[in-house]
Amino acid sequence: MSARRATHAGSWYTDSGAELSRQLDRWLGAADLSHGPARAIIAPHAGYTYCGACAAFAYRQVSPVVVKRIFILGPSHHVRLRGCALSVAKKYRTPLYDLKIDAQINSELEKTGKFSWMDMKTDEDEHSIEMHLPYIAKVMEDYKDQFTIVPILVGSLNPEQEAQYGSLLSSYLMDPTNLFVISSDFCHWGHRFSYTYYDSSCGAIHKSIEKLDKQGMDIIESLNPHSFTEYLRKYNNTICGRHPIGVMLGAVKALQDQGYDKMSFKFLKYAQSSQCQDIEDSSVSYASGSLVFEM
Repeated sequence: MSARRATHAGSWYTDSGAELSRQLDRWLGAADLSHGPARAIIAPHAGYTYCGACAAFAYRQVSPVVVKRIFILGPSHHVRLRGCALSVAKKYRTPLYDLKIDAQINSELEKTGKFSWMDMKTDEDEHSIEMHLPYIAKVMEDYKDQFTIVPILVGSLNPEQEAQYGSLLSSYLMDPTNLFVISSDFCHWGHRFSYTYYDSSCGAIHKSIEKLDKQGMDIIESLNPHSFTEYLRKYNNTICGRHPIGVMLGAVKALQDQGYDKMSFKFLKYAQSSQCQDIEDSSVSYASGSLVFEM
């Protein structure tokens, strides 16, 4: 049985199940349930020392009693991918317990002809999906044998492809027993990221970064894929999960086009890895939010 190893455990987060469980409990306990039950969440994928507390605000909105299947859309950091790819693994290991992959959904998605398969090396090298697995395992632990996951690696899609994949996934998003996890960090600022946009009217650099991120977050809350594309074109903000976010917005748009418009997205937490003061500094931003379907 092919199992994907927890390759980033012991470096990006602890490989001790007991310690990990306590950490996640503490972070979830410090977050409020204010915009749930979530049908989709956006949450960061950096090392837990940087973004673990921020991610909890998204995961706190999940109602585990309802969820039977979790789609995890993560951006590809290491391989050039023109579309989206599915995992060949049967399960994903975590320090808490193993998560089972939904073979039936993988087969349905493969039949569309729009998905390729990532090999195990690509899967294990990538952190954008793995960093969500301990949180998923923790939130779902009382129902650990009653849900499956559908990991999807998202490549460098153009806006038309984002709309196409969104449309393709929209029927799954409509199903209240499904949860979508959208993996994204926000602005990667500094020379090491080749991105130093600075609006000096904001004062300190970190304030400029925050203003830029919040502008993008406001547009995501408006659920308008076209506005999000325009924002990215204008500022080139280094939001690494912009394509998974684009796919989510595409799915929402597809449902709106079918007449379903009772959806609202809200960001609940924003953080930066450090506060940039001068041009030699660098930071990564994190944001957690939740999409709710109103009945």
